[in-house]
Amino acid sequence: MSYAWIVWLIIAAIFIGIEVLTPGFFLLWFGVGALVASVMALIGIGSFALQMIVFLIVSVLLVVASRTIFERFFTSKSDHNRLKSGVETMIGQIGTVVEPSRGALNEGAVRVYGSVWTAFPTEGERPLSEGESVAVERIEGNAIYVRRTPHHPRSFTETAEP
Repeated sequence: MSYAWIVWLIIAAIFIGIEVLTPGFFLLWFGVGALVASVMALIGIGSFALQMIVFLIVSVLLVVASRTIFERFFTSKSDHNRLKSGVETMIGQIGTVVEPSRGALNEGAVRVYGSVWTAFPTEGERPLSEGESVAVERIEGNAIYVRRTPHHPRSFTETAEP
């Protein structure tokens, strides 16, 4: 009688034991694959090479399946609930043009949140004029791209009405 099933069982115990000491579910699946190979050896199915192939196939399939399941159920695909920080908070904010557009790229300056930014009108917009209200469309490097808006900005030092 072959004792290969005992070797597979020991390998499974080692993988599962190490998994207990590490975060994530990676080595657990190799332990399950070794258990499947152990059962194959115990009931006398296949040679050691076939058991090794089954071990690898079962282990890899379980790793891939678990990653797919974890991504689907434990990660959020929508960013609308994600907390924005840094310059991301400026997108959609209203600013005031403090320097009109000049040059071939229509470069101007816009004050948003009390800071002055190099600004460019978005595609399809005419050059910026001083005093206009604009909304931040996107940020690229240290420049913002803006679109005109009918809203007038409030100073960041103003308080809400009682």
